[in-house]
Amino acid sequence: MLDLKRLKLQYVTDKGGEKKAVILPIEEFEELIEDIEDLAAVAERREEPTVPHEELITELKRDGLI
Repeated sequence: MLDLKRLKLQYVTDKGGEKKAVILPIEEFEELIEDIEDLAAVAERREEPTVPHEELITELKRDGLI
């Protein structure tokens, strides 16, 4: 996850000095998008039932995956 305190932000301001937009390196932008997508996936799955670890291992062995 990207450390927000280390972002290399540049601000676009209006004539009064009010911040209107942000410029950041593409790598940081892409990391932010990836983090947002990960958080959205977690939020979507929040209500899904969980499976105990031992049950998962048993199923994977039964299916020949491990």
